[in-house]
Amino acid sequence: MPKIDDSRSFLPVNIAVLTVSDSRTEMDDKSGSLLVKRLQGAGHHLADRAIIPDEKNLITAHLAKWVKDPQIDVVLATGGTGVTGRDVTPEVFEAMYDKQVPGFGELFRMLSFQKIGTSTIQSRATAGVSHGTYMFALPGSPNACKDAWDEILVHQLDNRFRPCNFVELMPRLNEKVSAVNRSV
Repeated sequence: MPKIDDSRSFLPVNIAVLTVSDSRTEMDDKSGSLLVKRLQGAGHHLADRAIIPDEKNLITAHLAKWVKDPQIDVVLATGGTGVTGRDVTPEVFEAMYDKQVPGFGELFRMLSFQKIGTSTIQSRATAGVSHGTYMFALPGSPNACKDAWDEILVHQLDNRFRPCNFVELMPRLNEKVSAVNRSV
């Protein structure tokens, strides 16, 4: 059964939080604030936080800066994962991935189904890796962010979680890039 291995020391991760919204401000960004509170409560570091409108070019530019920043290990985004015309977060994320982590969206929707039933099919939550940085796109509702953090991310972003976790893979995320650079 999965568990925390107390013989290992906790390694904090540097996490940036992005809210994708045409209407939110830092004062009323409940989902972004929830993620910040959760990640800091777990012992991680808030590397940066931003609110960007649902515009592909603005989201892409901001994410491109973050995934190339060696001080950011993980990007958590909330909002823009639905199916309306302005919801573009998954398209932006997926265009940036070096590798997709399809199990994240699948697991999120499975967990969400237990709470909101078939409405979960409206979520296009997604995850992947870009330039050695984990990227997670979550729905904009505080409950969805809570579920994603409490039931998936808090464990996978804890290096003590066994049998495996995302943190222990971080040093190896750019192996292909490093191998290519060594051969040049």
